[in-house]
Amino acid sequence: MEKNLDENRQAALKRASQLKDTIDDYLQVKSKIKTGIKMKNEIENNKKLIMSKLKATEDNWNDWKWQLDNRITDINDLKELINISDETLEEIKLAEDKYRWAISPYFLSLIEPGDPDCVIKKQALPSSLELQNNGGKLDPMKEELTNPAGTITRRYPDRLIIKLTNICGMFCRHCQRRREIGETDQHHNQKEINKSIEYIKNNKEIRDVLLTGGDPLTLTNEQLEKTLKKLRAIDHVEIIRIGSRMPVSVPQRITDELCDMLEKYHPLYINIQVNHPKELTAEVYQATKRISKAGIPIGNQAVLLKGINDNPHVMKKLNQELLKARVKPYYIFHAKNVKGTKHFQTSVSTGIEIMEKLRGYTSGMAIPTYIINAPEGLGKTPINPIYNISQGKGYIKIRTWEGKVINYPDIL
Repeated sequence: MEKNLDENRQAALKRASQLKDTIDDYLQVKSKIKTGIKMKNEIENNKKLIMSKLKATEDNWNDWKWQLDNRITDINDLKELINISDETLEEIKLAEDKYRWAISPYFLSLIEPGDPDCVIKKQALPSSLELQNNGGKLDPMKEELTNPAGTITRRYPDRLIIKLTNICGMFCRHCQRRREIGETDQHHNQKEINKSIEYIKNNKEIRDVLLTGGDPLTLTNEQLEKTLKKLRAIDHVEIIRIGSRMPVSVPQRITDELCDMLEKYHPLYINIQVNHPKELTAEVYQATKRISKAGIPIGNQAVLLKGINDNPHVMKKLNQELLKARVKPYYIFHAKNVKGTKHFQTSVSTGIEIMEKLRGYTSGMAIPTYIINAPEGLGKTPINPIYNISQGKGYIKIRTWEGKVINYPDIL
């Protein structure tokens, strides 16, 4: 008996050593991947400089309305607030006539001025690459053909989107709705919102409503609650979701007052967008903590972006950090073919490789679904590595996460 136990233990130790070897490459680079928490001192220094130049107090900085009102939208203001290269300024100057831009003072503080490849800068500030004629469409999802009423987009049998605004805390350079940014900020007309709600009332199969934009959390609590109250009064609406980048671009928006209001409209879910661990700062952790304490589950919808997160180690680190922030990795979206965003697009093979390096190599909770949005509004399509190799009478041939191929018995 003792001999068997010793042999089993030795076998287990050997297996454990083999498993450790499979993630040794990640362990070697894990500590080198920058996160918002690790960069706390640099971010704080940037913040102090920006506050000084804007003559802002700590109370100003922590006020989400101040953050929105003081978004940087002018190149002259930008160069006064952050040490940025002449080359970058020239690129912004070239692109801004065609594509509007804006960044909150908070998100600006995350930029590393001395890093030409700063992932925050790439997402937030215009580039001359946006002007390259590489195809793409302003509306690749054909949202204008899936708008049955008001500000609705409907692509699925039992759920739909209501767009409430075109305003965001920052205008992401990879945004799928850059066509709607327009020249000015505006919340959508209440009359159109009411038409959207009336449509939902009259279509009893709609059980799930997603509020999006722009960013719904740029509305005041009172403005947002009007829509939530009307939706919650519809018996067949089972769940309400809010899609928002504000917990990341302006985390000051997540106040106790907002969470107290949202808590009245359960079941309610919030999906955010974090694309790199550098975006996960102490302020974002505080925001997600408040949302979670209100009983609201949070999911993350990352976009696979070239030069930002198209690396298996970075994506794994991102998903592990998200779980620490009480956020479930939900989707990795393959970047859509939006005009002016070609430089962000990766191959589908890159996305599949990332999924290969997640499944089995980290916990299932840290593995989102990789999604391609089929063009022309045909909906989300999951893309996975091939694990189901073939099927025969009484068996299915499968490939494990380690690449071992086995026949698994199938009930006839």
